[in-house]
Amino acid sequence: MSRRVVITGLGVVTSLSQDVNDLFQRLLAGESGIHELKIVDRDRFKVKIGGDVYDWDPSADISNKEAKRLDRFSQFGLVAGIRAVEDSGLQFDSEDIRKCGVILGSGIGGLTEIENQVERLLYKGPDRVSALTIPKLMLNAAGGNISIRYGLRGINYSVATACASANNAMGNAFQCVQAGVCDVVVTGGTEAAMTQMGVSGFQNMKALSMRNDEPARASRPFDIDRDGFVLSEGAGVLIFEELEHAKARGAKIYCEVMGFGASGDAGHITQPDPAGLGASQAMSGALNDANINPDQVDYVNAHGTSTPLGDKAETQAIKSVYGSAAAGLNVSSTKSSLGHSLGASGGIELVVTCKAIESSTIPPTINLDDQDPECDLNYTPNTPVDREINFAMSNSFGFGGHNASIVVGKFTG
Repeated sequence: MSRRVVITGLGVVTSLSQDVNDLFQRLLAGESGIHELKIVDRDRFKVKIGGDVYDWDPSADISNKEAKRLDRFSQFGLVAGIRAVEDSGLQFDSEDIRKCGVILGSGIGGLTEIENQVERLLYKGPDRVSALTIPKLMLNAAGGNISIRYGLRGINYSVATACASANNAMGNAFQCVQAGVCDVVVTGGTEAAMTQMGVSGFQNMKALSMRNDEPARASRPFDIDRDGFVLSEGAGVLIFEELEHAKARGAKIYCEVMGFGASGDAGHITQPDPAGLGASQAMSGALNDANINPDQVDYVNAHGTSTPLGDKAETQAIKSVYGSAAAGLNVSSTKSSLGHSLGASGGIELVVTCKAIESSTIPPTINLDDQDPECDLNYTPNTPVDREINFAMSNSFGFGGHNASIVVGKFTG
């Protein structure tokens, strides 16, 4: 019989807040972390808004010497990981560190370092490229540095499935604990693609919102006037732990991880399947893995990026999977407040989902003023809803046709 897996620690870095409880309260209040770009020269770009963490200061958790050896995405991941471990109360010096691991997702990795060192290569020559370039840019650096920080010798790898990276990483972590490979896995996602190349690339794909005059209202999932996603950055890291291990040390349990499903669209490299077939498969797989029926789910934290195609496809997928139960769901997209942090989004959104279950409160989809008729579900518009949440699903879908869904449930003993 598979072992049960619970979530015992949460940590976040976002443009709205870097404290889990404060972040959740700000989401309930309908606040936005989207603003005029501050960490890149916005005058160079057509898109001038985003969710950059402009006040980033990791010095409380990372020494200046260590910070210089880490790309921004690794700093985000390490700090969120430290906060999650602190929240969990784990003391790794009293654990079997061979049974404690790290599985972290990132869609892009160290893009800041790549840009900096390419500039040095072109203008100063090969001998001036930093010897730290490779260990800073490599996608597995964030997870590797968490492992080094705590001396964790269990399974340790990174996942890159674009915007589904965190969900895939957490799904793998769930399976590892279930199977007895690990007792504890630090998992989630981190991303820092708010760079000149990142903004340029997404801008020139015409994927980003151009609502430059209203930054806080630019991300508007499921609204008829949505015009693209808002690029953001950050990290969401959680502690997945075997139930009996958590109970033995008296850990606080946020919720139980129930099921995971993943699929591939096998279609377009950037566009979702119009009917949401791959997304449907991932959601159905997660429900089947959790051994629950669609009508038992109360809340879906949607991928909901605010793109014209993506929001319609996800709506179709939810209706296909949930059938008549879809009308009774509360759905919301917290990207309306936070923007899209790519490979980190799934981690941040599962943190939010844990808090929603804990508080019996569903965060709203803000900026939903004129709902698209083709997006015809209850997206919890603009105002939070009090509702007991027995089971919830969190969706993430990424370029490349990657789809991943996770089901979590209220812990009942």
